[in-house]
Amino acid sequence: MSDNGTGAATLRYTLMRLGVFAGCFFALWGLVHLGVLPRGLGDSNLLWVLVLAVVISAPLSFVLLRKQREAMSEQIATKVDRAKTRLEASRSQEDGV
Repeated sequence: MSDNGTGAATLRYTLMRLGVFAGCFFALWGLVHLGVLPRGLGDSNLLWVLVLAVVISAPLSFVLLRKQREAMSEQIATKVDRAKTRLEASRSQEDGV
């Protein structure tokens, strides 16, 4: 079924990524609320802050979470390699039958 190491690395990266986004969102929300950054037009203030948070958190996550992303991808690649090996073994058994 699921390899706990892969699941843990993926969950850890995802939670850290969400944390970076949430940190950016609340920091930007505060800056907009204080008037440092402009408000959105009309009722679009929340959308404005969300878009800014996505735009800012993406490159931050790319740089800050490099180690976690590499660990996650390494574990996923290992799991995929094991699945390919099992599939190949299954195919060779079917060919032998």
